[in-house]
Amino acid sequence: MAASDVVEGNPLLQDFEFPPFDVVEPKHVRPGVRALLAKLERDLEELERGVEPTWPKLVEPLEKIVDRLSVVWGMVNHLKAVKDSSELRSAIEDVQAEKVKFQLRLGQSKPLYNAFKAIQESPDWQTLSDARKRIVESQIREAVLNGVSLEDDKKENFNKIEQELERLSQKFGENVLDATKKFEKLITDKKDIEGLPATALGLAAQSAVSKGHENATAENGPWVITLDAPSFIAVMQHARNRSLREEIYCAYITRASTGDLDNTEIIDQILKLRLEKAKLLNYNNYAEVSMATKMATVEKAEELLEKLRRASWDAAVQDMEDLKEFSESQGALEADDLTHWDTNFWSERLRESKYDINEEELRPFFSLPKVIDGLFNLAKTLFGIEIEPADGLAPVWNKDVSWVLSRDGTSARLPVAHMVCNQTPPVGNKPSLMTFREVETVFHEFGHALQHMLTKQDEGLVAGIRGIEWDAVELPSQFMENWCYHRETLMGIAKHFETGESLPEEVYLKLVAARTFRAGSLSLRQLRFATVDLELHTKYVPGGPESIYDVDRRVSEKTQVIPPLPEDRFLCSFSHIFAGGYAAGYYSYKWAEVLSADAFSAFEDAGLDNDKAVKETGHKFRETILALGGGKAPLDVFVQFRGREPTPDALLRHNGLLPVAAS
Repeated sequence: MAASDVVEGNPLLQDFEFPPFDVVEPKHVRPGVRALLAKLERDLEELERGVEPTWPKLVEPLEKIVDRLSVVWGMVNHLKAVKDSSELRSAIEDVQAEKVKFQLRLGQSKPLYNAFKAIQESPDWQTLSDARKRIVESQIREAVLNGVSLEDDKKENFNKIEQELERLSQKFGENVLDATKKFEKLITDKKDIEGLPATALGLAAQSAVSKGHENATAENGPWVITLDAPSFIAVMQHARNRSLREEIYCAYITRASTGDLDNTEIIDQILKLRLEKAKLLNYNNYAEVSMATKMATVEKAEELLEKLRRASWDAAVQDMEDLKEFSESQGALEADDLTHWDTNFWSERLRESKYDINEEELRPFFSLPKVIDGLFNLAKTLFGIEIEPADGLAPVWNKDVSWVLSRDGTSARLPVAHMVCNQTPPVGNKPSLMTFREVETVFHEFGHALQHMLTKQDEGLVAGIRGIEWDAVELPSQFMENWCYHRETLMGIAKHFETGESLPEEVYLKLVAARTFRAGSLSLRQLRFATVDLELHTKYVPGGPESIYDVDRRVSEKTQVIPPLPEDRFLCSFSHIFAGGYAAGYYSYKWAEVLSADAFSAFEDAGLDNDKAVKETGHKFRETILALGGGKAPLDVFVQFRGREPTPDALLRHNGLLPVAAS
């Protein structure tokens, strides 16, 4: 097939309302992306020739260029995440450098930078709306961070660094994916998998069938354990076989740390290049570059992490004592020597005994269709929107993907969001039966979708989740998780998928009580990740006396009650900071948790049982947090909703980590 044919009918180059996920194939990527980049290059040249410091002659044509690239590249990358193949990978690899080159060319455009500066310096500046001011300020800041002000030789060096960083991040992610896929543990003896719940056995048998053991069954095996989250978590929480837990745990924390897939050298290269990039831009370290586009500063982020660490430490030490005592009472031989592959297992047993909650036994009460119905009803109550099924409205990449349409009054809204959650698939003729954790994840991701879909911003560059500071973007998603503990909401979704019976009231009360179970330990886990991320991007010296693993061990002394194993190489699979957008930004989860807990406390203050107050507060949340997008500074948006600046008190209270004042 000639290249021109693949350009001619190439779905990546067509005009479309919804991404044509069903027809895009790896063969379309090279010619499609190259043809698009050539066209955008021409559009950019034309824009630069006729640029004027006005909205129609600068921002509108620029937005069209940015939009087209982000939609097409976003579609290709999305397919890589949900429908990976070696052909797609190699096609993306081949055009990635050209895409980065164009982005740098766009980001370093002097004519555009000067036009934005002219708008900022013009007498009309004060008459611009908040959203337009934010766009101009953000474009100027981004251009500087993209190296627009660098001299030619420095700019060339900067561009090389950017290309190399993109390549290394891509490689890092692929190594993690390949290392995860590579591991499989075949089990034929039923004794070895005692304790695993039926859903996990079904999944392990399904994995075995896909690996060529066509007669595998959940009851009789054989079973294949993998390092994919649903399989890994099930073993860590439920497998009675301690040596199996140890083997799976050690495989998990050493992923991508040996042989061809070893990420150690890649991490060192990434950190070295990020530091070089920071110095070229006149910053002391990469964390300062990261914070230039965030709500926080390095000092404020460190201050929050330390405050939360102090509030969590004693509770985490007590959690460990509780586990020792409990495992001892159960006759566990390892009670005096509990380690990493025991904590999840015994925590789960303690949870069951303390709250009599067995996550697995709850699954039949959380079927995906019911959970989605309840979620949509909540959105209607809080935000006054109707959401209806719209399968067939737009193309999908897999037959299991569903479309819904959010209606607000009469017209269908324009933004498109896709939610991707990693959860237990339907087995046999049963629907997807979810753990409570998976229910929380769906509510979380829906929060992102709501902020995108309910935007009231007319300026595309700050509409939806665009232009929102990274450490504020998790606010709506984490906010939505709180509703999983709201009686009316939870009871509305928790119906047995076969009998229709409601979740018993005492189970609901136990779920709420269990919310603060091991909160200190779970908080420290996140604080370890956030702190090691900041340390690596502030104080760590690539090639210096300390290795990346030394840094992790040093951080862990203050953030882990049980020190990591000497062979712990979790950094080699820490994709968030080495292959995702969280470099010197992992603290954002905690930062946004503070915002989201405080936002939810507005509903608590109004009275969660007061329907009228909940609707009014929901309306206010919608008109501020969900509507304003990146068009206003997130702190101002928060204050507009809450009437004051945020404090961590609500988060610590929700987690049971606030010291109780003596009465």
